[in-house]
Amino acid sequence: MPGPALLATVFAVTFVVELPDKSLFASLLLGTRYQPWPVWLGVMAAFAVHVVLAVTAGGLLAVAPHRIVGFVSAALFFGGAIWMQRFSSRDSSEPGPDSARLGAPPPRSVRVFATSFAVVFAGEWGDVTQITTANFAGRYHDPLIVGSAALAALWLVSGLAVFVGPKVLGRMSERWVRIVGTVVLTGFGAFSLIQALAS
Repeated sequence: MPGPALLATVFAVTFVVELPDKSLFASLLLGTRYQPWPVWLGVMAAFAVHVVLAVTAGGLLAVAPHRIVGFVSAALFFGGAIWMQRFSSRDSSEPGPDSARLGAPPPRSVRVFATSFAVVFAGEWGDVTQITTANFAGRYHDPLIVGSAALAALWLVSGLAVFVGPKVLGRMSERWVRIVGTVVLTGFGAFSLIQALAS
């Protein structure tokens, strides 16, 4: 796949898959409670670490035989599609943004940064976007483009959550976002499986 097409594909897939993700809602909640800039910088730093880890894992996967890479990629894409349909990112017991505004005076920016980093860093392990990024890196052997596109999409989604928040994201149907994400991941899974069987 040519570089620009790969860049656009990875960006689009990561953006769609991240929309119903728990990290987006964690970012939104943090952004309603604390100053937005330290929150976003902490979230961005956490995403950067996870993208590096995912691309590195994809690089290790890339040294395997092409047929095995195809089967592994197909399984992971299909698994991601199932995960998107089975697990809801919203917990009805969690407090909403309005209740998050209540409390003590805002803490220092360093503490907000550290809290935001820790929340997203802990929540992203084994996440669909991390697995998808590793898949793309292993399949297309271009870690720089894959990592840059994935990171740009994650930063944009988290930026929307922190700065725009409910004004935009609250109007989006999580159900339809999940359906689109599931279809996209299933399509990539089918494509990877067909290539693996044909090789």
